[in-house]
This record gives sequence, structure tokens and C-alpha cells, in this order.
Amino acid sequence: MSMLRRRFLKGLVATAATFALPIQVAFAKNYLTIEQAQKILWPEQKLTSAPVDLTEEQADLIEDLSDIRVRNHHINGWRSEDGGWFIVDQVIGKHENIDLAVAISAEGKVMGIEVLTYRETYGDQIMHPKWRAQFHGKDSSEFLKLDKQIRNISGATLSCRHVTDGINRLNHTWSSVLSKITL
Repeated sequence: MSMLRRRFLKGLVATAATFALPIQVAFAKNYLTIEQAQKILWPEQKLTSAPVDLTEEQADLIEDLSDIRVRNHHINGWRSEDGGWFIVDQVIGKHENIDLAVAISAEGKVMGIEVLTYRETYGDQIMHPKWRAQFHGKDSSEFLKLDKQIRNISGATLSCRHVTDGINRLNHTWSSVLSKITL
């Protein structure tokens, strides 16, 4: 029986190799829910849902200021009691989306970043609190560049670059749109 099983498997592998069947492995790691990230980034503050739909003109302005494409005109945001923002956003890792939660103060400074879901098979070193802490206090007055203000992580270069780009885009979203919204 074992001999038949081995021959079958060898035949199956040979057939797959002949036809070059692609094998895709799905991978996703959920680290936090939105509610958990809200409690981490805005402890002891009530957040009020405040979704925003960008106009074409606003999206173009953000793209011009940040030099980053606005892929989604809908901002999944919440306002804090003191006028800050909690935003759930996505950036591309190498091939898959990374779901992020970002807290921006009423003054437009990044207060924290949490990774909600990471879908790549490697590069999750961006989860390290020390790496994410590099963004604290950054705002739209400074264009963040990987290997300049933000350290790169070997093996996670694209994730690092795209998170950095996403923070640049969100900082300019705050300065050009969100800062002008009153409660």
C-alpha cells in the first residue's frame, strides 16, 4: 500500500511540474481588532465615528503634497474628544495589504501606529514597537523617507517603505482635509 501511495504522489508531482500549476498559499495574521487598537491609541477617550469621503480635488491635492497615490477616497475615521483622529487605513506590503490604525493628535502629529492585519509571509518585523515608534511626533511639515528619518528593516524593505508612504499620505490628509473638519 505504501509503495502505491508513493508512486501516486510521484506521478502527481510530475504532472503538476509538467503543467506548472501555481501553488498559492494564503497567509494573514490578525493582531488587533479596531476596538483594541482604539483602546491602545486613545486610552480613556471616547471616539466618535467620523467617516470622510474625499472629493477628487482633495485626493489630487493629497497626492500632490505627499507624492503618494490616494487609492481609496473613503477615510474610515473616528474623532477623539480632544479633536484628534483615529484612522484605519491600508497600505501594500510586498504583494498584499497591511491594515493599519493611526492616531493623529489635534495638532496633526502622529501619536501611534498599530498593525491590525499583516498578510505577507515575511516582513512582519514592522510590528516591532521600536520601529513603529519612529513615527511618533511626525507631521506633514516633514517628508518622511526610508533610510533617512525612518530606519529600514532588512527583509521588510517594501513593507517599511509603504508604511512610511502611508504615514506621509495620512499626514497630508490631516493637514489638507481633516484639520478643517469641525465637530
